[in-house]
Amino acid sequence: QVQLVESGGGLVQAGGSLRLSCAASGHTFAFALSVYNMGWFRRAPGKEREFVATINWGGDSTYYADSVKGRFTISRDNAKNTVYLQMNSLKPEDTAVFYCAAGSRISYSDKDYNYWGQGTQVTVSS
Repeated sequence: QVQLVESGGGLVQAGGSLRLSCAASGHTFAFALSVYNMGWFRRAPGKEREFVATINWGGDSTYYADSVKGRFTISRDNAKNTVYLQMNSLKPEDTAVFYCAAGSRISYSDKDYNYWGQGTQVTVSS
């Protein structure tokens, strides 16, 4: 079992920045985030959950949704069991609840992720 806890959300003006964190833990002493590929997804009001970014276990392979490419950066620190999402040049349309997820493969599909956090709200004002 993996527990994921997101933080760093909040209210920001358009053009601003936020950095989301996702802290991972497990039931065993030997838990290591490094065995998991990680993703960030978001759900805007009235919309389906959508892919944002993903990173492989080693941190050397990343993919982004076209809507965030060039503005968002996903990274990870396996020693700290933490994944980050740096969000720059935020737009009102980025307003959503952001979720991190852990899975066995790097993927755009939420079906490939087994563990999910509770989400953190990001609100971008115009």
